[in-house]
Amino acid sequence: MFFLKELPTRQMIQGYAKQHSMEIVDSVETALLMMRQASLLVRQIEAYFSDHDTSQLRFLILIVIDREPERDSLLVSEISDRIDVSRPVMTRTLQSMVDEKLIVMKADQSDRRGKQVSLTETGCKFLESVLPGYFDVICKFMMDLKK
Repeated sequence: MFFLKELPTRQMIQGYAKQHSMEIVDSVETALLMMRQASLLVRQIEAYFSDHDTSQLRFLILIVIDREPERDSLLVSEISDRIDVSRPVMTRTLQSMVDEKLIVMKADQSDRRGKQVSLTETGCKFLESVLPGYFDVICKFMMDLKK
């Protein structure tokens, strides 16, 4: 999350760059603007998910499993490789999603140490219900950027 509301002026960036003998004003200015915009979008997305009693992480887990149309499950390790959170956070989140019947976890047939994760009917319906609003938030944000 990027918390700076007012970005430094170009003149300020130029002053810092001159102080530190760097020729990077355009890059720094662009990066700061990108970080600010991305932070605002993440906040809007998080608010949207909060209104639907979920989180971005839970949504991403559902999406990662769902976006594999040729497969009906993924290993926990595959989900973890695709989402940047710690193992304990992933474990707790997956268990809460099992408790809410959004996903099921079963032992992997080829490796008993692994667990396969699948969407339940409830998980599929929930994903279908939040996707349109998720895309609306992103589209509105992007339209507002163009103004």
